[in-house]
Amino acid sequence: MTEDVAPILITGCSSAIGRATAVRLARAGRTVVATARQAESIAELERVGCRVLPLEVSVEESMVDALRAVESDLGPVWALVNNAEYGELGTIEETPIGAVHRQFETNVFGLARLCQLVLPRMRAAGRGRIVNVGAAIGTVGLATAGFHSASRNAVAAITEALRCEVRPFGIAVSLVEPGPVRAGSGCTAGRAPRSVAALAGRYGTVATALDDALARTFGRPLVRVSPDRVAAVIQRALSATTPRPRYPVRAAGPAS
Repeated sequence: MTEDVAPILITGCSSAIGRATAVRLARAGRTVVATARQAESIAELERVGCRVLPLEVSVEESMVDALRAVESDLGPVWALVNNAEYGELGTIEETPIGAVHRQFETNVFGLARLCQLVLPRMRAAGRGRIVNVGAAIGTVGLATAGFHSASRNAVAAITEALRCEVRPFGIAVSLVEPGPVRAGSGCTAGRAPRSVAALAGRYGTVATALDDALARTFGRPLVRVSPDRVAAVIQRALSATTPRPRYPVRAAGPAS
């Protein structure tokens, strides 16, 4: 099976980056398997040629079932795009530990487990691509976003280690690191948090620190990256003969 028709599995396609990537790759003639927690939320992607499947990255059975379905109908996954993410704002003291667990279950453990599940077949084939979508805030710890930044930092470390480990088997691994992504479509933290933990009481004056820090880092006024811009970079990482280890994506200037 050539890479042009080999399946590309994308997680978190219900909004923003995942949806834009699925559409872009399908329109380019690639075999795209778009996934989300609820397949109904991405049913319209079938109209552009995507195969649509339910996949909950924090549930082992869901991941195994999705990969089994892909392999049965389309063959082994050639490329995995780990995009699914959960984010929540909150100070270190006030964020419920349950919310921290949910972020790491999706952002880190689910991502890592999917890599584990696809790698045996990739190694056997002597080829494969993994693109992990991180975030620029993974390089810093921002007030009110410390736990989310930590999860994105973990993704960066895992990606770098994995890249070195699987390179001898013909598998390329890259990290795409967008700055703040244009919201309005359910983007999660680091790309516009979708829920906010308690920021009242003694930390009320800290609640604006995240926006201020982002503005200092990415420019004022804060200009957000379009999901399609990130999708274009993911497409580049998948199609490059020698993919780069990291692809930072900023709103200004050409996409990296």
